[in-house]
Amino acid sequence: MALGDCAAVAAVRVEGWRFAYEGLMPRAFLDAMSVEADTAVRRRQFLAAGDRVVNLVAEREGEVVGWGCWGPPRDEDAPAGTAELYALYVRPGHVASGVGRALMAEVVSGAAGAGRSRMWLWVAAGNARARRFYGLAGFAADGAGSAEEYAGVPVPEVRYARELSARPAAAESRG
Repeated sequence: MALGDCAAVAAVRVEGWRFAYEGLMPRAFLDAMSVEADTAVRRRQFLAAGDRVVNLVAEREGEVVGWGCWGPPRDEDAPAGTAELYALYVRPGHVASGVGRALMAEVVSGAAGAGRSRMWLWVAAGNARARRFYGLAGFAADGAGSAEEYAGVPVPEVRYARELSARPAAAESRG
């Protein structure tokens, strides 16, 4: 990902949130999300993170249709060697098309290649589609839970974890 991709990534993120969190977060919060405002946030975060955070985009026919982002864990109790998947979103029209799986394979491969031995992520407890996706990618709930507040409404989250190897789970399952 380059700085010039921030607007496209913001569009993927906003569309992804509205799709993934429908019924899980307040409608007013999702409706208030703006690609323009999120573009400014993505630019600030991209510039501030430097090489500590890895941003990946997935393209189809020159259009950014997915975005994944990983880096150091935010949780203070993370063991050495842990990475955190901060985001993985796909435009709604490309869900279940292989874009998410390809992004996840790149995220896992990149983190393993960077010497990380495990990866964590946080997912909304009620997001069954995402939890199923992460389970198929080799992640499992590790017992940690939290809640983030959106427009005054707490949204429970669970932490998922997986051990990393030099090869992504999809490659391992093909034998």
